[in-house]
Amino acid sequence: MSGETLDWHKVAELDELAEARVKSASAGGRSLAIVHFDGQYAAMDNHCPHQGGPLGEGSIEKGVDGKCWLRCPWHGWDFDPLTGKPPGGHEDSGQETFPVEMREDGVYVGLPPAPERPRTVSDVMVETMVNWGVTSVFGMVGHSNLGFADAMRVQAETGKLNYYGIRHEGAAAFAASAYGKLTGIPAAAFTIAGPGATNLLTGMWDAKVDSAPALALTGQVQEQVIGVHAFQDIDLEAAFQAVAAYSQTVHPGSAHAQLMTGAIKTAILEQGVGHLVLPDNTQTLPATDAQKAQGPKGRMANRAVAPPEEDLKAAAEMIASARRPMIILGYGARDGVAAATGLAEALNAPVATTFKAKGLIADAHPLAAGVMGRSGTPIASWFMNEADLLIVLGASFSDHTGIEPSKPIIQIDRDPMMLAKRHPVTLPVMGDVGVAAMQLKGALESLQVAGTDQRGEIGERWAIWRQEKTTRVTEDNGRGLPAAALFAALTRLAPTDAIIAVDVGNNTYSFGRYFEPTGAQRILMSGYLGSIGFGFPAAMGAWAATQDRDAFRGRKVISVSGDGGFGQYAMEFTTAVKYGMNITHVLMNNSELGKISKEQRAGEFPVWQTGLVNPPFAGFARACGGMGHIVKTREDLERHLAEALAHDGPSLVEVITDPDLL
Repeated sequence: MSGETLDWHKVAELDELAEARVKSASAGGRSLAIVHFDGQYAAMDNHCPHQGGPLGEGSIEKGVDGKCWLRCPWHGWDFDPLTGKPPGGHEDSGQETFPVEMREDGVYVGLPPAPERPRTVSDVMVETMVNWGVTSVFGMVGHSNLGFADAMRVQAETGKLNYYGIRHEGAAAFAASAYGKLTGIPAAAFTIAGPGATNLLTGMWDAKVDSAPALALTGQVQEQVIGVHAFQDIDLEAAFQAVAAYSQTVHPGSAHAQLMTGAIKTAILEQGVGHLVLPDNTQTLPATDAQKAQGPKGRMANRAVAPPEEDLKAAAEMIASARRPMIILGYGARDGVAAATGLAEALNAPVATTFKAKGLIADAHPLAAGVMGRSGTPIASWFMNEADLLIVLGASFSDHTGIEPSKPIIQIDRDPMMLAKRHPVTLPVMGDVGVAAMQLKGALESLQVAGTDQRGEIGERWAIWRQEKTTRVTEDNGRGLPAAALFAALTRLAPTDAIIAVDVGNNTYSFGRYFEPTGAQRILMSGYLGSIGFGFPAAMGAWAATQDRDAFRGRKVISVSGDGGFGQYAMEFTTAVKYGMNITHVLMNNSELGKISKEQRAGEFPVWQTGLVNPPFAGFARACGGMGHIVKTREDLERHLAEALAHDGPSLVEVITDPDLL
């Protein structure tokens, strides 16, 4: 290196390495093996030329020739500890070495200036992600995704992308699913090959069955060892085939930007999972000057499609002739709520929601009837029974909705596969819910409408139900607080525009029954999959949206779970602490899988194996670096909830609840 200008880097303290020891060090963009041997220091390239084994993790051992050699820890290849030269007879030429200086404050290595980082095909793909608006990534960096991770690092350091390192890939998938449900734009879940990728599958199924856009980016072993039973080699395209609407492997000769565009566009338009498999050797290939990042411009059409005129006319005539029409909003109506509410107000008709759509209309609205089905209110059930026409907007008739299939039904949805999915309906109408509702309201203005004003009856039914809830708030069996008391307090204290992620179990049923949303709040759940553990990771996804989506910026995020659900991904609380996520988690602790105990009793089985041994969750939250409160009395409930909601950062309120007072 004579004549070269060197940059000098401190790589060790003077007394850090004992005689005949070696260590790895990073400096100037290089990985080095630092050796202390025979009273001297040496520095050499850390990668064994045979398979890249880290010489800095090796050892200095005496060989059969009586000399001491630096031995590679992977395959036992030997090198002179000071010169990096191999023993005679090896085909390699040894390791590159670098000058070393001993200074007063430590050991320094001289390296040539680091070359400019080359643009890679991973850069092309990540730039395409950012252009499409995919700016939140949840994942775990590992050995088979390092090239792609480095491309994300570049975008993160320029402020164009937010990366959240999680503790379990399943949490990344749930976070991405929840982000998609909230925003309509995918977030990415990022993993290594093998088990990292398979850990995504539950959360990706949640996105698929709930029609949420999500992006799965899975590392893969090098292409030359795919299919030969290499370490962590599994067929990832096959593994994701059933769950992904788009799944492709990125090869060296692929159209890299186009593959990323295809994955994201499919996720958005088909409201599902886009998946890319990223072989290790492809990720770091240099990009050519001709490889440009892509974006959505010129690639997306307006999806607000109007229904056919003849269907609108038929629907308007059915509505005009009904005396007691009822509107049911499903999750698919979330972008058309204003128009749907306007139609209801023109008809003075009650509006109920499916559980997944809870919160799309405020319970305080004079036409709101609450939630349908098992997790719902007796108000919605009453009007369902009395209705002579159901106008179902963006709902898919799951067996939990409580929608009576024998009623005359107008169903409107932009997805033709959702129309009459489970049984025939009187009039299936394909089109955007908001457009259809607005046009129906206009069409009714020229018709004689027979419907009665049901507002007074709605108010009467709410008065009866609220009196019943007040009674349930005061119940006490001496085993903890009733769920009605908790959700009455949360109704009072939750910010009017909060984003609330709920888990699965009795806690969720009680939330659906007792919590009264404002209409400006957004509620997220694992609807069709019903996966326990969804709540807290979903809140992480929602919080990420408050950082990079103006529509949600600054909004408070709350999650609700039971002790069983929180236990699935409890260590993600440390992730929330690491990134300062402003999440308040409300944990109902009854020391059992309460919903399963209830189902065992209902099925006339003995209650078996549903009890839980729990840590002190509030103390756990504090140990992780967040706020933690435990609530055992009504007096503490409102005070601790208010403190947690006001806290700027992760907080947990552990509420001891009675499993029988749901």
